[in-house]
This record gives sequence, C-alpha cells and structure tokens, in this order.
Amino acid sequence: MDKKKLILLIGALVVAAVTALLAKNMFDGAAAPQAEAKKAEVMGEEVLVATRALPVGTIITPDAFQFQPWPKDLIEEAYFQKEGTDIAALNGTVVRNAITAGQPLTKGAIVSPGDRGFLAAALGPGMRAVTIPVTGLTGVAGFVFPGDRVDLMLTQSITGAGPEMKVSETVIRNLRVLATDNRVSATTDEEGQTVAQQAKLVTLEATPKIAEQISVAQTLGTLSLSLRSLADSSAELEEAIASGEIRLPKTDDPAEEARMIKSLAARPNSRKSTFSTGGDISRFETKTPPPAEAIPEKNKPEGPKVRVFSGSTQERVEFGD
Repeated sequence: MDKKKLILLIGALVVAAVTALLAKNMFDGAAAPQAEAKKAEVMGEEVLVATRALPVGTIITPDAFQFQPWPKDLIEEAYFQKEGTDIAALNGTVVRNAITAGQPLTKGAIVSPGDRGFLAAALGPGMRAVTIPVTGLTGVAGFVFPGDRVDLMLTQSITGAGPEMKVSETVIRNLRVLATDNRVSATTDEEGQTVAQQAKLVTLEATPKIAEQISVAQTLGTLSLSLRSLADSSAELEEAIASGEIRLPKTDDPAEEARMIKSLAARPNSRKSTFSTGGDISRFETKTPPPAEAIPEKNKPEGPKVRVFSGSTQERVEFGD
C-alpha cells in the first residue's frame, strides 16, 4: 500500500470516530430529559419518611425524618407531602404507632403536644411519669431538654447527737426527660439554635418502683439533676452484662438481642448508689454519720403491761424492756 492510500485510510478512520462520538452525545442528551421527566411523572410528589426506626413513645426531632420522592399511585391523604407541610410543627410530636425506617409518616401515627393522650403516648411500656421541682441551680441552668437523660441526686443533712453531716447521693440513674414545665420540645431561635430556658418543673420517665422512690426522696432533702452523656447508658449496660448483674434472655436472633439490649439501656435504674459527704470535700467536716440521739427515759415508749396475781398480792409486769 502506497503512502497516499495510507493517509486517506487514516483520515477516514478519524472522521468516522469523530462522527460516532458526536452522534452518541446527541442521542444521550436527548434521552436524559425524557428519562428524568418520565421518572418524575412515575414518582409523583415528595412525602415525609422516617430516617430510622421510631418505636412507640419516640419524641420526634428534625433528624428523624426527611422528604423523599414516592410513587404517585401509592400516595395517600394521610401522608405528609412537601407542599403544605410545616416541618417546625412536627418537632416535639410523639410516635403513637411504631414506624419502620423508610416508611412514610402518617397523621394518625403521631400525636402533638396538647392533644389528648400525648403524655401517655410518650411513655414507654410499663413506665410512669413523675414531676419534680427544680431551680436554675438544681436544673442544670436550663440546659436540660425533653429527650435528654439525667441522673437524680439527693442532698440532705444527717443529724444526731454529734456534728451534723452533709451528704449528696446519686439515687437514680438514666432517667429520660419527658417535659420541662409544660414544654415537650426544645425552644429554638430564628436561626434554629436551641435556646436554654430555666424551668421550674421537670417531668421524668420512671418505672413504678422508681417513681415511688422519687416521691419519697423529695421529702428527704433537695433533688438535683445531673445531665448524662449519650454514651454513658450503653457503657454502663455492657459493664452490668459482663459482671453478670444483668442477664439477657437467650435468643438465637441477633436482631432480637440488639432490640433487648437497646431496651435495657433506655431504662432507669437505682442499683448503683454513690455518695459524697462533707468530709470528702473539707477536712473540717465529718465523714461518718453522727450517732443517734439517746431517747430520754420519760420519752421512751412503754411496752405492753399485764397484771399478775399471786395469792392476795398483785404485780404489774411490763414487756419489751
């Protein structure tokens, strides 16, 4: 093949390649809008779906949902569609019926603050709501919000025959905050930032037994809240399981075991009571409780008495000495 034919052949190949590339780009550009239009027509409107599993009693926060395109034929009136939905109004609502991850939120599945049965829906199974008074000092300066986890501390004075002893004791751990005053969601400013507000009352979620203990603790001294880290509950539960303090039911289903562990981590407990006395803080305070005051003889309670007859004499005998 001579040089002239070779040049013509290479030129023809280059022209063919450029033509094929231009044709491909032209067809791709024409097909994309059609495909997008067809997809938009099939998917219909965007609806609100759960980004994670939301069990009954979950307090809704902005990270719990997002808008997602949904098939047009499957959209129902109960769904929250993007047009006409006030996202801010959903913050602080509570899940009444369990919602799985990726499932659309429905108007009947959540209950809003002020609605009948709101607090009952916020409570977990077998749990109770109990309210305690707080101040700016005992309530973490207003930085405790609904959904947070707290420990409950009792501060009291122990009196007796000796010097008075001051003691502070962590009596209950891992309590969930249901509401502060009559608010069940955090207040935000115009920029969406959470605003701390001093509360006078805090409503906590507790088991029936712990609710009784909190009621008694209010009569013993001053109750204070201690805000917990989000990671503390899981760490304490793992420690309790490893030590054998808590035994998990036997199951071969990993998902069921994970659900049990998560449920246990969310429950309050009064197992580990720790305390500090005035003597731990200052050398001039006592570390041991003062001895009980002696009861004067005249104030001692009298025991039961019986009258014993012996012949013509009688004698009164008291029991319980």
